[in-house]
Amino acid sequence: MIVRALRTAEERSILEHSRSLAPFDAAQLAEHRVDLHLCAVSCTGRVEAHASLWWTDAPVYQEERVGIIGHYASTGDEAASAVLAAAIENLREQRCTIAIGPMDGNTWRRYRFVVDAGTEPPFFLEPANPPAWPLEWEQAGFAPLAQYTSALNANLSQADERMVRVGERLNDKGVRIRAAESSSLQRELSRIYSVSQIAFAKNFLYTELPERAYLAQYTRLLSKIRPELLLLAERGGDLVGFLFAIPDLAQAARGQTMDTFILKTVAILPDPSLAGLGALMAEQVQQTGRALGFSRCIHALMYEGNVSRNTSRRYAQLMRRYAIFSRSLSA
Repeated sequence: MIVRALRTAEERSILEHSRSLAPFDAAQLAEHRVDLHLCAVSCTGRVEAHASLWWTDAPVYQEERVGIIGHYASTGDEAASAVLAAAIENLREQRCTIAIGPMDGNTWRRYRFVVDAGTEPPFFLEPANPPAWPLEWEQAGFAPLAQYTSALNANLSQADERMVRVGERLNDKGVRIRAAESSSLQRELSRIYSVSQIAFAKNFLYTELPERAYLAQYTRLLSKIRPELLLLAERGGDLVGFLFAIPDLAQAARGQTMDTFILKTVAILPDPSLAGLGALMAEQVQQTGRALGFSRCIHALMYEGNVSRNTSRRYAQLMRRYAIFSRSLSA
């Protein structure tokens, strides 16, 4: 097994891909500003594992110099061991003190491994991986750095009576919640970006994403959303929070009745007067989803330390666990 270090999409495109690996879009190397791309190539000349590395523009973690490993896939232990060993060595050469992954550069893109799949099938926009991949990372000396969960509410008739008082208090403070309008979705994205920058600034492994890149990434989803499931919280005309939910299009792709939607993102400006706004919008979107004919809601990809898990526990049951891994690169 030979590991090749590549820097361009052109170099990557000429390599023959193992049939056991999902197709890889080499254009991502430029789009995601990869520092280095590694391919474990077998004696037959086929790529059997690959991973990309980032160190120039990596997230901040404590006092460490972070190196990121993403775009990961493998066909088995031998290829995985080779590509991960090369990743570790290259990050050490760049004076990184810790390797973190899987993460495609930053948390705005795909990251985390599924470590406990449960019984529910994958949902739309969810990371997915074979059970072997986290084990391959553990064999290379990695261990979980942070945990995440998704939960399923299979009874949308539930209501949290406390939200009546929360709604009254926020209404007295001038906060109004409304659904987005189809005609203004593109315009709302810029307002949502501004709130996201502030609301997520202290999130675990957060890195700022330029507005142009943000708009390009999320504009792709506009044709797939239901405006009724995008809630905007405003005060005096200013956006102070939003909730983004989307139908589970993976059900439709499997030929199933689309009875589930996904509560994906809640962001509230850090203002004590807005306490309870996220929980109130979660309550409202579930009732809206029920009125639209959905019978289930997935509370997706919640960080273990996030307050959203407290809200989720009132309605939903654990369905899946995820983890992001790390390994010290000290001598």
